[in-house]
Amino acid sequence: MKIFKKNQIIIYVIALILMTVGYLNYTNKTEELNSVETSLQMENDDSSLVAGIGDAKLVSSNDVTTENDTGNNTTSETNTISEETTTNETNTTNESLQEENTEAQNETETQETSNNKTGTQDDYFEKSKLERDTMYSQMIETYENILNSTNAEETQKQSATDEIKKINDTKNSIMICENLIKTKGFEKSIIFVNDASISIIIGATDISQEEVAQIQNIISREMGAEIENIHISTK
Repeated sequence: MKIFKKNQIIIYVIALILMTVGYLNYTNKTEELNSVETSLQMENDDSSLVAGIGDAKLVSSNDVTTENDTGNNTTSETNTISEETTTNETNTTNESLQEENTEAQNETETQETSNNKTGTQDDYFEKSKLERDTMYSQMIETYENILNSTNAEETQKQSATDEIKKINDTKNSIMICENLIKTKGFEKSIIFVNDASISIIIGATDISQEEVAQIQNIISREMGAEIENIHISTK
């Protein structure tokens, strides 16, 4: 009996040990399974997080395409606006240059017209004075020939002397009058004397009655002419 009891005790102890070992194995497996599930869940969470980060950084291919398309559209619109702006600026610049060229051309034509008119006017006064002086020189030369002629009578020589003096006096009076008229603001003028009648041509488009009176007074005083015999015209 004692031996049987010892065997039972040994069996119970072994059974208890086996049960304990089994329980411990079961507990360890359960903890491992829980650890594996936890690890898997964490990996899934990490994968989701990584996927979220990747999406945030890289975006999906569709989004990239959309952004590229939007960028291309924006770039195209910008290029179109830039081209339109450049075209408008170019057109505006061309129009401004054309207007400036037109204005410059008009100014040039006006200046040329004015220069031509002034040149023609200058030519007229210079030519007229030259012809007048030449005429006086020829007249003086004629009278001097009479003075130097042995066949001329004394009366003829005296008359020639008087005419020469008269011509020189007239030339001096004309020179004085033209210089005085110049002081009145008329750069160009010419005086022709025909006996008692005196004609004055002024280089101006218009002349006032006051200026006419001033010129008449100059001619009357310096040349001893009557006011009614003084004729003023413009050119």
